[in-house]
Amino acid sequence: MTYAIDRIEALLDEGVRDKVYPGAVWAVGTAAGVHASGATGVLDPDDPGVKMRPDTIFDAASLTKILAVWSSIGALWEDGVLDLDASLGTFWPDVEGHPLAVVTAHQLLTHTAGVPLRAQLKNLYGTNEDAIRSGVLHEELHRPPGQAVEYTDRAALILGFLAEHLSAQPLDQLAGARTWNPLGMNSTQFGPLPTQLAARCAPTELDQDSDTHLKGTAHDFSARLLGSVCGIAGVFTILDDLAAFLRYMLNGSAAATRAGFGSEWTTASLTIQTGELQPERGLFWHPAPGTTAEQDVWVHYGFTGTGMWISPAQDRWAVLLTNKLYYTRDRQPLTDVRNSFRQLAFA
Repeated sequence: MTYAIDRIEALLDEGVRDKVYPGAVWAVGTAAGVHASGATGVLDPDDPGVKMRPDTIFDAASLTKILAVWSSIGALWEDGVLDLDASLGTFWPDVEGHPLAVVTAHQLLTHTAGVPLRAQLKNLYGTNEDAIRSGVLHEELHRPPGQAVEYTDRAALILGFLAEHLSAQPLDQLAGARTWNPLGMNSTQFGPLPTQLAARCAPTELDQDSDTHLKGTAHDFSARLLGSVCGIAGVFTILDDLAAFLRYMLNGSAAATRAGFGSEWTTASLTIQTGELQPERGLFWHPAPGTTAEQDVWVHYGFTGTGMWISPAQDRWAVLLTNKLYYTRDRQPLTDVRNSFRQLAFA
């Protein structure tokens, strides 16, 4: 198997020159291991002598939804603890008698639950963690479940609360015990990071309060309101840990005993689960834009500039980690780089 390494490197170097991101690290591989990888640019433009490295720590942002929530829900499903098609109110006292009671975990995983699209928790519920949790679990639905596919952070937040209820563990402990530790993902953890690790972290957006770029503290404000441990965001990770995670997903049943979720969960998740509704979704994964069913490439992105792709049919995965948020919230420049990177990684 060959990869267009020179073209990938040229693409990502151009992104640095065009200030799409200060730096990037990347890797492509199969279930057998990493087949090509690299790093380009700098950790922080304010300190250009420090280069981006393969072991740079990144704010994973929405990759938290996969690394912590999707994997934990999968472990509970594999254990037989969770029926994805059961109404939440039939087994979760916290939502019984409230609008969320009629929703299923499957609908949350496919973004068809009809939960509110609003994400600014502070503006809705204040800053008390208990009040935020109660507000999220008891609020009116945006629309009846099953009518439309509408991406919202609420789905992951609710599923994170559900995983904590079913396991009687905080989400960080559950994800660590069932996925990160068994897979040797020793650098993956919820923030905020201790000072020594934060120094290795790629900075993200400028914090208006401190007038410095965030390093080792979750960029997502709603996650910070919830103590940085929640289903929305808050996880920090490195390239090697994501490679281990994606390799495990491709390894199938032979590796299923090593971690909480197994091959059945992966197979179900990387299959269209939204019927005739558009856009098509699996379970928290979605088909990569511009790809066909035959190419079988699935993706999940993080707002800070992270992304990972997987294709069981091609026995291939790819990771691209950037801190594009250092420069801008504009999505399009990085979207163009991501699409080109994916084409080269899965050529």
